[in-house]
Amino acid sequence: MTGAVPPGTPEGEPREDPGTESRIESADDAGSRDSRAVRSAMTSYAQRSGMRRNANGQLDVLHAIGGWRGLTEALLPGAIFLTVFVLTGDLGTALIGALAVAGAFTVIRLVQRQTLVQAVSGLIGVAICAYFAAKSGEAKDYYVPGFYINVVYGLGFLASVLVRWPLLGLIFGYIRGEGTAWREVPVRLKAYRLATMFIVLMFALRLAVQLPLYFSDQVSALGITRLVMGAPLYAMALWLAWMVSRPQAVKTPEDEPEQGASDQRKDPGQRANKR
Repeated sequence: MTGAVPPGTPEGEPREDPGTESRIESADDAGSRDSRAVRSAMTSYAQRSGMRRNANGQLDVLHAIGGWRGLTEALLPGAIFLTVFVLTGDLGTALIGALAVAGAFTVIRLVQRQTLVQAVSGLIGVAICAYFAAKSGEAKDYYVPGFYINVVYGLGFLASVLVRWPLLGLIFGYIRGEGTAWREVPVRLKAYRLATMFIVLMFALRLAVQLPLYFSDQVSALGITRLVMGAPLYAMALWLAWMVSRPQAVKTPEDEPEQGASDQRKDPGQRANKR
């Protein structure tokens, strides 16, 4: 003998667990909270990126690389290292010169009461490079940490494209006022994925050019390419990425001339010939 079918439930249909609906709602709420957490984290990342628009509404590329000061701090220690090593051939003197310049920048930032991270980050980077070179006794190993950095960052940016959260979309979307709404628009998502690929290609290009120089012991050429393909190449890649990801103007019906107005603008002689 079969059990009684509850009123309003067609016989033969599976009966829904009374708790199913509440569990679905709870799952939806959890998914919504997770989504909000992801968006909040991405917005925070964009805010810390240091990028902004200039007075013309375009990407302030110079500000993105730290301004003239940031550019100087990024290039000068490496330039001093390379120049001293080429002129003297002494690795120790070259390393001391690079560390002295980086240390001077650190002291200046500390005197200006900037945050400890801002003050010592450059010095730490130069110190790591100096450690690699001093440990091996080879000047070319000063540039080894840069290879690891390019690999890690390149893979990170590539992964963001593959998971459809392109990092430049997060940054540019934030400063353009799009937030993360661009992810719901296929054309905008495609544009930001392409923009992020410019940065991925930059990292790949650095490795493709500099690794052969490293393995062939061409220290001078490696040092020069490292300087040229550092902040200057990054600035160019950012500018190209900004340009290819610009929102396209959308034509409205008001932009399209009406057929009647178009006919009225025709040469009166043409209308007479038609008659």
